Parts: sequence; structure tokens; C-alpha cells
Amino acid sequence: MPLALLALAVGAFGIGTTEFVMMGLLPDVADDLHISIPTAGHLVSAYALGVVVGAPLLAAATARMSRRTVLIALMVLFIAGNALSAVAPGEVSLLAARFVSGLPHGAFFGVGAVVATGMVAPERKARSVSLMFLGLTVANIVGVPAATAVGQHLGWRATFLGVSAIGVAATAALAALIPRDHAPAPTTGLRGELAALRSLPVWLALGTTVAGFGALFAAYSYITPMLTDAAGFAEASVTLLLALFGVGATAGNLLGGRLADHSLRGTLFGGLASLVLVLALFPLLMRTEATAAVAVALLGMAAFITGSPLQLMVMEKASAAPSLASSANQAAFNLANAGGAWIGGLTLAAGFGTTSPALAGAALAVLGLAVAATAYAVDRRRAATPDTGRERVVAGHVPETAETVRR
Repeated sequence: MPLALLALAVGAFGIGTTEFVMMGLLPDVADDLHISIPTAGHLVSAYALGVVVGAPLLAAATARMSRRTVLIALMVLFIAGNALSAVAPGEVSLLAARFVSGLPHGAFFGVGAVVATGMVAPERKARSVSLMFLGLTVANIVGVPAATAVGQHLGWRATFLGVSAIGVAATAALAALIPRDHAPAPTTGLRGELAALRSLPVWLALGTTVAGFGALFAAYSYITPMLTDAAGFAEASVTLLLALFGVGATAGNLLGGRLADHSLRGTLFGGLASLVLVLALFPLLMRTEATAAVAVALLGMAAFITGSPLQLMVMEKASAAPSLASSANQAAFNLANAGGAWIGGLTLAAGFGTTSPALAGAALAVLGLAVAATAYAVDRRRAATPDTGRERVVAGHVPETAETVRR
């Protein structure tokens, strides 16, 4: 694996840290700005909105630029957003800064995935994506707890200055390690990039991401009350248990990348099926501290097994414009975050019990399996369509082959 993947992983580490650290800093930010915790929660939503807006727009706007240049520019925007967060004088300015911080998130992972797969042999593409995502999962083990501790002892503004410093290190690594001649400017342009999103297989892949990761966030958004109220853990233990989730996610991410290089479709189906099983067993596993700890790790593993396969599948379905489609997959991930949390909250509001969000997540994972199965059926039907002597092109990408359908 090329050393340049390390630069992408460092950038992913910084992005993952700033995305999730706000959850742990909400009480400190609320106290400092004299706002309520629910109001401070809008800072989480502002970042997610920035991801959803920025992912397709920035990817499309930079379609003709060198991908190396795009990655460096996105990381500079990331630094600016976090630096503005550190000096924001009030709630409105901090909301704006968090929105700016989220803008480069999706495009960085989208363009980064294209760069990562372009530097390795075809049989190592999924593994290269998983190594880039490694920075995101490790952030949940090391970055978020460390940044939260810094915020609690030195103030939340120091946290965002620290994240900006990570961005500076990532920018230097990208400039030093991504080859200048690695990715010339694409020739498809904005129109070619947008044409990729007209493809039904692309939308089915994006739908699988929304349903599959919506299943994760339906449960994970309410993991703290499950651990304290159902399993009986003390609140002080939750941080360590969330790091255990990061360990599971890291293992699942690496395992998913390795397996997907052998069978992309099989890994996707297997990951979603395991997610259904883990979430369905959550009410039972949350009855004791030991089994609850295991459940948290298994949740991270089952969910992130599907990360690399989904990213690679979207890129394959939009092979003429992978940057935009890959970035759109990151927007879909954040829609899953918001939608899954909302659905999980509905079950709690309805009085179905502390562990009911996990069962809602299991239902969403079943939906993800159904969408993935539909995508597979569509691919098989298109591959079985007799050729008429002309190359069949769908939405600007290459025709399906027996090999891509098998994967």
C-alpha cells in the first residue's frame, strides 16, 4: 500500500475528530455561551448540514481540477472552519463556523477515495478505501476522547485550535505524499459528473447507505441511556465504552476492506445481515454489563464492515464521474445520521423502552438489505439484456459486465 494513504488517513482523523467531539463538549459550550444544551445541539446539526450541502457542490465545482489540488484546498477550508470555531464570539458565529467546518468533509472522503483506489491494483481497491477510513474510526478511539479531555481542562476553544493543528499536519502530508502527476484534471466536466447521478444503480447504492447506516445511528444516538439505564453502567464508564465502539468500528472497517476485495457484494450482504442480528439482540445483550460491552463493540464492527463496500460500489456505478458520486455517498451517510437518530427517538417518545431504538435500527438494516437486493436484481437484469451490436451506456458510465454484477 502506498505511503500516500497515510496522508489521507491523517486528514480523515482530523475530520472524524471534529465531527464527533462536539457531542462531548456540548455542556461546556452551552455554559460558556449561556445557552441551553438542546440549543447547543444545533451545532451538531450545523456540521451535518455543511456535509450534506458541501459534498456534492464542492465535488462538482472542482470536477476539472487536479485531485491533489482539490484535497489540499479542502483541508485548508477545514482548517479555516475549525479556527473560526475557536474564536467564535457567540452562538450564531459558532453555528456558521461549524457549517463551514462540515463543507469539506464529504468531498474530502469522496475525492480521497478516488485517489486511494487509483494508486493501487484493482484487487486492492477496497482495502485502500478502508485504510483511508481508518483515520475516521481511530478518531473515535483516540482523537475524540483526547479532544474532549483537552476541552474540559483547557476550554472548548483549545479543542478546535488543536483540530486545526491536525489539519495543518494533514495538509503538509498531502502536499508531500500525494504525487503531483497522480490524477490529471478529469475531462468529463460538471455536466458529465452530474449525469452520473441519473443512474438507477447509483441511487440504489446511495439508498443502501442511508438505510444501512441509518440503522447504526438509530441505536448509537441513544447508546448512553441504554448503557446506563438498561445495562447499569455508571456515567463515568460511558467514554471508555464508546472507545470500545471505535475499536469494533476499526476492526470492522479493516475486515470489510479485505473481504470486499474478494467479494464486494457478498461483503455488503454479510455486513448488513450481521447488523440486523446484532441490533435485534440488543435488548437481550443490554441486560448485563459484560454482554452490553460486547454489544457495543459488535455494533461498531457490523456497521463498518459495510463502509468500504458501499463507497466502492457507488464509485463503480458512476465510473465516469466517481468524485461526485463518492462525495454524494458521504452526504448520504450524514442523512443516515440525522434520519436514524430521528427514527430511534420516535420509538423512545412512543414509550417502547430504552432499547427500542436498536429494534428500529434492526428494521432499517432489513430495509438496507432489501435495497441492496433490489440493486443486485437490477444489475443482473441489465447484464442479461442482449447486446444490439452497440455498447450500452447508462448515465455516462461503463456498461455492466458479468464481473461487476458478480461483485
